[in-house]
Amino acid sequence: MSTAGFLIRSALRNKRRFILSVLSVAVSLFLMTTLLVVLRELTTPPTDPDSSLRVAVRNKVSLASPLPQRQRPWIERIPGVEVCTPFVWYGGKFKDDEQLAFGTIAIEPDKLPRLLPEMKSVRAEWVEFEKDRTTCIVGRDTMNGERFKQLGLKTGDRFTLTSGLYPCSIELRIVGTYWGTLDDRNIWFHHRYLDEALGNWGQTGMWWLKLDSADSMEVVATAIEAAFANSSAEVRAESERAFQMSFVSMWGGIKFLIGGICTFVLLTLMMVTMSTMSMAIRERFRELAVLKALGFQRRELFGFILAESFGLAALGAILGAGGAWLVYRIVDMKKASGGIFVSFEVTPQMLGFAALAAVALGIISCIVPAISMCRMSVVQGLRTLD
Repeated sequence: MSTAGFLIRSALRNKRRFILSVLSVAVSLFLMTTLLVVLRELTTPPTDPDSSLRVAVRNKVSLASPLPQRQRPWIERIPGVEVCTPFVWYGGKFKDDEQLAFGTIAIEPDKLPRLLPEMKSVRAEWVEFEKDRTTCIVGRDTMNGERFKQLGLKTGDRFTLTSGLYPCSIELRIVGTYWGTLDDRNIWFHHRYLDEALGNWGQTGMWWLKLDSADSMEVVATAIEAAFANSSAEVRAESERAFQMSFVSMWGGIKFLIGGICTFVLLTLMMVTMSTMSMAIRERFRELAVLKALGFQRRELFGFILAESFGLAALGAILGAGGAWLVYRIVDMKKASGGIFVSFEVTPQMLGFAALAAVALGIISCIVPAISMCRMSVVQGLRTLD
């Protein structure tokens, strides 16, 4: 019998235990990989190539505090600013709903295509959107989503939104859809319409800019902050990436929590695998003693135990981490999660971490039974009962 055949027969001596052990490793690594993907989604917002050109200008005191629209001429005169538009998160909701999961955003329609050049739409629909301030354009994912289907909303229909943030309601007519952005769920409508609904408000939630070059980012941000320093509405200007990460920081200890769960999963898995290997080796003490008597060295017997332990862990890693990679490539998680997760991707780094965990698991779990085997004499092994 070859060495490989001997190892396979040894591992499959108790088929039920072998299958359950492999499945425990697979399920644990599948869970760990999934948690790592969730952590990446929550702490590393996706970006597009033009994100390095966009700047968010918000109130320095609080994101909830508005900015006066009289700031706009000053901002537009700063060299490097190519597009400047007011941007208000309306926080819209239907009458009987909680706040919608997607954004309802007031903006200037003629500036939006330059701000988000990746956005695609039907030209005739966009022209109508720009002409009529009571219209809106809806992301394709939202238009095809469950809530809009329940309400029977389609292009040409009107609907009313209220807000938990602003003391007004707005009635909008859907003129079309857009697609092609990282988040095709938002509802975009006219900032001027919101301003009128609030009684000529004269303010905005924040300013959203696009620069002519990424090299201008630091200079423009510094100039904007200096322009309104010591005023009644001081501002903070930051890149789109930095602005996104400020929301990530609100998750607090989410990284610590998920990291703790992954550690607990690995420790539990290690104890289960160590117990499995200990039982498997204990059942074969007599066989190992015979191999010792035939002249096999301790290092060779240790190699047999290591190969079996490593094979069990490797097979579990292939089924667990590899299964997670395959599942999340086949399943549209953006649709399944209702748009909460945009790109639910298992990265090569995650697969590498799972493989490293499997290697460590295979080595560590065989140490205790290997030491017991090395200390065992031939006589003690032959006296062991199966």
